[in-house]
Amino acid sequence: MIVVVAALLALLSLPCAVAVVACADGLPGRRLWTRRERQRNRALRRLDRRLGAGGAFAAPPVPGPGVEELAADLRRLGRQRRGGPTVESAAWLAAVVRAYDHRLSLASEALGLPHHLTALDGMDRDLERLRVEEELHAAGVRLR
Repeated sequence: MIVVVAALLALLSLPCAVAVVACADGLPGRRLWTRRERQRNRALRRLDRRLGAGGAFAAPPVPGPGVEELAADLRRLGRQRRGGPTVESAAWLAAVVRAYDHRLSLASEALGLPHHLTALDGMDRDLERLRVEEELHAAGVRLR
């Protein structure tokens, strides 16, 4: 009877023993990972304390999109403005034109060019849009 019970216990505990042996190689890595996490958490706590105590830290400036990214957005929005599904929906077309004007103003500000897109409406805004496009083209930004 003792032999049968021992054999059953061995069969039942065999998968657990195999799992422990198979996973044993990851234990030192886990210890190292938790040690690194503890060190990182300590450094973050120290930084929080210094910031809370009025430390001389300034938030890093958030850079805007680059001129090439703006030019790519302007090309995409220009295609949508001239054709496609935006022509059929007035609300969609207005949203695309607003986004196009916003990107135009960002691009001209990035290059230091003057613009008055936000202050104008109607035909005046259309003419200003053409003027800004020409200035960007003269500055080397390819819009089409």
